[in-house]
Amino acid sequence: MTPGTRTPTKTLIVVTGPTASGKTALAIEIALSLGCEIISADSRQIYRGMSIGTAAPTAEELAAVRHHFIATLPLDAYYSAAEYESDVLALLPHLWEHSDYAVMCGGSMMYIDAVTRGIDDIPTISDGVRQNVLAEYESHGLEHMVRWLGEIDPESLESVDLQNPRRVVHAIEITLQSGTPASRLRTGRVKTRPWRTVTMSIDYPREQLFDRINRRVDKMIADGLETEAAALYPLRHLNSLNTVGYKEMFAMMDGTMDHDTAIARLAKNTRVYAKKQLTWLKRRPEVHYLDPSKPLLPQALSLITPD
Repeated sequence: MTPGTRTPTKTLIVVTGPTASGKTALAIEIALSLGCEIISADSRQIYRGMSIGTAAPTAEELAAVRHHFIATLPLDAYYSAAEYESDVLALLPHLWEHSDYAVMCGGSMMYIDAVTRGIDDIPTISDGVRQNVLAEYESHGLEHMVRWLGEIDPESLESVDLQNPRRVVHAIEITLQSGTPASRLRTGRVKTRPWRTVTMSIDYPREQLFDRINRRVDKMIADGLETEAAALYPLRHLNSLNTVGYKEMFAMMDGTMDHDTAIARLAKNTRVYAKKQLTWLKRRPEVHYLDPSKPLLPQALSLITPD
């Protein structure tokens, strides 16, 4: 702490980690213990109509503790990490009027970084730019978009995940909207926040985590994922549905993948996503790891209230 600065009196507790690691259950336990509310940090649970495929909190879990940013947006709404940062920063003072704590729970690492570390000042993308870039992608595909990005912002080719259409499209949008290459706008500077942040993750061995993922996929199918996806099929072009779980179901409905292959691919792609989340965690030395073989709540509370 720099001399002359005040010790933060409020604490943001971040429960993050790979998918299927038990974040929601732990976040609810912590919130009930501390008498506070939960802020979802999931870029897909924020949309309505996707509760099964996104493993959103159940009605019982939502009733146990008040959650924010769950099923609040229509599927066709544009929503960015920058907007999430702004919305959470506006919400936190209201939550802290009633408690010294707030829990953030989710595995959308860009959302978590936006709140805890700050996000670069990226312009809001206009509807016109977004529609034009999306039309180009839908007409010509990802390879064309990567070439386009290389022409207008070659430095982004080194930092953007070129296998992720959303990342490539967004880099092009930013460049066109701002008139400046997106790579020049991304400074990576960490912003100072006026609160204390405690970040934790449940540290399952990889084999156990993958088994939990496989069982979650089985439960999603049993809970009606195929029916949910069928209802969303006419909207499959929307960016909100370009995500693991729905892409595989839509492929099955298109006839490009049989039923068993679609489910196996869903489980495989979820495990790949979990690996990416684990990679993010490794780059964050501030993360505290909880031992799932022992009661989780006492471990968490010892980090939050060490005295």
